[in-house]
Amino acid sequence: MKLSEMYNKEIINIDTGENLGIFGDCDLLINEKTGEINSFVSGQASSFSFFKEQKKKEVTWRNIKKIGSDMIIIEEN
Repeated sequence: MKLSEMYNKEIINIDTGENLGIFGDCDLLINEKTGEINSFVSGQASSFSFFKEQKKKEVTWRNIKKIGSDMIIIEEN
């Protein structure tokens, strides 16, 4: 699958049901030597904050359990 195909997919944590945002809004952490994606950092705006603080969460690539037609399911160990 191409990264461009994942761009508009929502990221959902299957353990908590938390929506971590849209994959296209994430920062990718890439191994410079191999070119592999090690992890991504999701950032979602907190709806309870007056200043809309960003909650950032790093997710390792191996925590992705399923990539569906409209969402990416992750699982935290």
